[in-house]
Amino acid sequence: MKKSELVAKMAEGAGLTKVQAEKALASFVASVTTALTAGDKVTLVGFGTFSTINRKARTGRNPQTGKPIKIAAKTSGKFSPGKALKDIAAKKAAKPKKK
Repeated sequence: MKKSELVAKMAEGAGLTKVQAEKALASFVASVTTALTAGDKVTLVGFGTFSTINRKARTGRNPQTGKPIKIAAKTSGKFSPGKALKDIAAKKAAKPKKK
């Protein structure tokens, strides 16, 4: 699903215009980004948790030359699915494929 499709579904489900739904989505993304930048977690019960993960500096290898390179430490975003999303994945895995 692309962003435009998500905006259309949100607008339809909430009874909003597409412009209002796009503003709501942009506000949600900005709010989550701001919270993560501040070091907070964002938990949506049943859906999942947005958090940050710190990666240490390490030495890697250039795949073309094989020479060692230094990879800097960085912080990135992480999403952990909640129970409802895990249950959806478990149901898909449990269904046998048709031949």
